[in-house]
Amino acid sequence: MTYAVKSTLPDDDLKTVGEALQGALVDLVDLSLVAKQIHWNVVGPRFRSIHLQLDEVVDTARSYSDKVAERASALGLPPDGRSSTVSSASGIERVKEGWQPDNEAVGTMVAALEAVIAGARERMASVSEPDPVTEDIFIQLTGDLEKHRWMFQAENGS
Repeated sequence: MTYAVKSTLPDDDLKTVGEALQGALVDLVDLSLVAKQIHWNVVGPRFRSIHLQLDEVVDTARSYSDKVAERASALGLPPDGRSSTVSSASGIERVKEGWQPDNEAVGTMVAALEAVIAGARERMASVSEPDPVTEDIFIQLTGDLEKHRWMFQAENGS
């Protein structure tokens, strides 16, 4: 027996909002994985502070991935956070293998955050008319990610 959750949005709006939510979910799941990969491999004199800061990004990404996925579910859209989906659709560049000196790790995180922020801003604009509730999630997400970006950028002074 299958169960379907029905949306309160018209079909055209639902398509737009669904694509935005799915794209954000993929980017957020990948962001949490990227931050953990760097977290395990960062080395250098700033190891501890960056190591801890990366966990904050992971917490943010995981929290918002749940909000985004649950918003999709509430609208009748099944979220897809499978590893194959994430690896094929993420907007984040692949992280290099192995140890990362602290200054490179910071640069990698800044680039990853910038990719997710750019996607979030595009999605925010696309859902503003059809679904202000989803837009609000993207507004909050963008603010939190920009704070992380600022803090990492300040680490390298660039």
